[in-house]
Amino acid sequence: MTEPPWRKEAAAHQRAMPMQRLLGNGMDYADAVALYAAVDGGEPWPDAAARLGAAGAARARRALAAGHRHSALGWFRRASACHRFGQVPLPDADPRKRAMYRDLIDTYGAAGELLDPPLEHVRVPHRDGTLAAWLHRPAGVVRPPVVLLFGGFDGWREEYDTAARALVRRGLAVLLADGPGQGESRLFGGVHMDLDDPDDVCAALGAFVTVAEKHPLLGGPTGVWGNSMGGYLAARFAARDARVAAVCVNGGTDRPAEILDRFPRFAAKVQLLYGTPEPEPAVAALRRCVLTPDLLASVTCPLLVLHGTPDRIFLIESAHRVYDGVRSTDRTFLEWEDGDHCIYNHTYEKHTAVGDWFAERLGAL
Repeated sequence: MTEPPWRKEAAAHQRAMPMQRLLGNGMDYADAVALYAAVDGGEPWPDAAARLGAAGAARARRALAAGHRHSALGWFRRASACHRFGQVPLPDADPRKRAMYRDLIDTYGAAGELLDPPLEHVRVPHRDGTLAAWLHRPAGVVRPPVVLLFGGFDGWREEYDTAARALVRRGLAVLLADGPGQGESRLFGGVHMDLDDPDDVCAALGAFVTVAEKHPLLGGPTGVWGNSMGGYLAARFAARDARVAAVCVNGGTDRPAEILDRFPRFAAKVQLLYGTPEPEPAVAALRRCVLTPDLLASVTCPLLVLHGTPDRIFLIESAHRVYDGVRSTDRTFLEWEDGDHCIYNHTYEKHTAVGDWFAERLGAL
């Protein structure tokens, strides 16, 4: 019996977004189970996720109208997570992607308005476009240190909301950012990674650090936490900008193009990152993104590297090259023998380790 075409597509989405990634990065268990059941039954992944997100947002609005602010906050977060994971497989040219991402931003922002202090939606000019971030601040902390937190190819800023909250609980402010080629900065700000200059992203990340330095309610040193390909970006940025006081590389690599050695079809995502009509120029640009020995030797601030032994997106050997190549005298390597990519399957342990590490290095304790 021939397998229906939708079943192969559903299985591909479930491999890209396994249950541990959904749960570890903010989706409620009931929503994750319902999403998997819907796609197993033939409903397209984005449609099922959008339906769940709309239902969550409706419950949030009803709770808010009844005066239940805490419940509304939780439902808005649930809705945002559904929209966030729902838009992942859609190409940029599909109008549903922008619509779903707008719903993602709106519900995440609605949740943020219910926090104390509320979230701040930050926009930063860069080249001919606009970069975007969410600023989380801890309550009752005067001029807290800041962590710049971001993802990689398609795990964008809101996916790290749980990580941001772990930092905020420890007295740290967080700029949850979309860099060039990521999330809101790409879809609505028109900013992609530069085809010719691998260090353009350092200028972009540096613009966020400048925002932190000039913000009247922030103070102290700035740390950087990059996840997946974002780990490569974080290490490169730490090598280029002396303002980085501590850097965490989670699931990263010294050579992000290594993913194409094992998964050549990933070139389509690389193409979107650079905003090119054909994949070849983007792939060539990504292959030029390498943390050379000279670059790594320029990293002298405290370094934390986290990696899963069986990770096949970026190999454990790549993470060791980053760790071994820096000149940091304060450096730590944490390895999980059963860890998946970015340690989604040990979320609490990961966030506890990283949160405590940044609190100690940036003086929040």
